[in-house]
Order: sequence, then structure tokens, then C-alpha cells
Amino acid sequence: MNSSPLPKRFTQTFLKVYHTIEAVLLVAITLATLVAIFQEFHHVFVNKAVLLTDILLMFIYLEVLSMVHQFVAHGKIPVRYPIYIAIMAIARYITLGMKELDGVFVVWLSLAALILALATLVIRFGHHYWPYKNSMLGFAALLEETKKEKAQDETSKPE
Repeated sequence: MNSSPLPKRFTQTFLKVYHTIEAVLLVAITLATLVAIFQEFHHVFVNKAVLLTDILLMFIYLEVLSMVHQFVAHGKIPVRYPIYIAIMAIARYITLGMKELDGVFVVWLSLAALILALATLVIRFGHHYWPYKNSMLGFAALLEETKKEKAQDETSKPE
């Protein structure tokens, strides 16, 4: 089922290199997020105060980790995860700059968050009535392929 005009060996080598780079980047994103979480906890501990902006930032970090998990487990990221991050970022921005922001600008930001929330509802509604075909892509597909190869190797070993 190789529809690529490129040689199969080149395609396989390229995909293995690509998946390796993908895995390294996922580890880097995870480590960077964990460091940021640690720094935020340190900031809260030093200041001896937990602010709403700190909590919203933690939710953003949590969503980033959830996106990495979804990508590793399923090979794709639902579009609603970045939307959740955008909503949290807008809420944090409004909370941080409430005193300095112009009232009209706060209304526009709130409207943007509402539009993103409605977009999430539309996506969830659409996914409920027209679900995607269950398929694995990228790193998740490579992990699944490796599991199948190991299972085949174990079944083909003489006892």
C-alpha cells in the first residue's frame, strides 16, 4: 500500500528518522513543561501566595502535557486541546492586566474566548455525530508497529 513514488527503502529510512526526531521533540517539550511547572511552584512557594494567574498557568501546562500524551497515545492531537490553551491564555491575560487594560479591549478578549468556547462545542457536537475513523498516525503508529513486530518475533521463535 505504498503510494509514494519514492523507493520503499528510502521512505522507510526517512520515516524512521522523522519519527526519531518527533520522539526527541516530544521528550524536549515534556521536559520543558515539567521545568516550567517546577519554576511556577517555586515562584508560588517563594511568594507564599497562590494567585489566580498561577492557577491558570498551571492549567495551560497541564493542557500541554495532555497534548503530548494524546499525540504519543494516538498519533494525533484533537484540535480542541490548543483551543483550551488559547482560552486559558486569554483568561490569564485578562486576569493579569485587568487594571491596565481598556474596558473595550477586555470585552473583545472575552468575546474571543466565547467564540473559542463555542467552536469547541461545535467540534464536540460534530465529532459526536460524525466520528473520525480510528487510526493511528506518527509516533503512535510506530510504537504499535514495533509491538506487532515483537509479537510476531515471539510467536515465530521455536520452543
